[in-house]
Amino acid sequence: MAALLLAGAVGTATRPPTLTAVGDIASCSSDGDEQTAALVNTLPGPIAVLGDIAYESGTREELSRCFLPPWGRFLPRIRAALGNREYVADGAAAAIDLFKLPANGWYSYSIGAWHVIVLNSNCWKIGGCERGSPQWRWLQADLAAHHNRCTLAYWHHPRFSSGFHGSDTAYAPFWELLARAKADVVLQGHDHHYERFAPLRSIRSFVVGTGGKSHYPTLLPRPGSVVRNSDTYGVLRLTLRPTAYDWKFLPVSDGSFSDAGTARCR
Repeated sequence: MAALLLAGAVGTATRPPTLTAVGDIASCSSDGDEQTAALVNTLPGPIAVLGDIAYESGTREELSRCFLPPWGRFLPRIRAALGNREYVADGAAAAIDLFKLPANGWYSYSIGAWHVIVLNSNCWKIGGCERGSPQWRWLQADLAAHHNRCTLAYWHHPRFSSGFHGSDTAYAPFWELLARAKADVVLQGHDHHYERFAPLRSIRSFVVGTGGKSHYPTLLPRPGSVVRNSDTYGVLRLTLRPTAYDWKFLPVSDGSFSDAGTARCR
């Protein structure tokens, strides 16, 4: 299955392109999504939505009533991954239609010099995530076809997390392929907190489930966990340079937590 290549690279020649990332966003019972929308409105560029887009079941009605009022203005900029909530009611059909996604939920695109891969972590819905599964074979082929110096991937359920849901070995086959291809960054949501991990098999990963639905506590820190916060809504802002990247967690207007750094691509 071929990758979805969005027309052209996203970014400009005069300054490095950026990517804004966040998941676990919209609920009609919370105003957190309105706070993150106000923040995103100040940030140009594409948006990596990391799944669980509208609670509780990702229905067309919930997307229309809870997600679109604060976040609908960003639809042309959103590159979405599918979360488990999207599959509750209709097999993710509403989100696939709204965000114009491939039916299987995986694709890739370019931002400046970077190759960006979006995976579907709802393994039980799309033929598995194990070695040899359709998505694993697609990822293997996609990585073989793209030789960018810098590579970023994102999906919903975290491979590594110190949060309520925790780490999930179901995504180890993805990690193996990405590490072998010298990928640099992985982004995930699902746990409603922010967390940054030191490079594990040389991949730096982030949990950014801070889109506005609710907060989950962090538990015993997992090996490699460097920074954790479980009481601040906000987004992760990535500046994607040709051979390096900067990251910065930006809190909503009433938040004070932040996290920032820079690293070179492998």
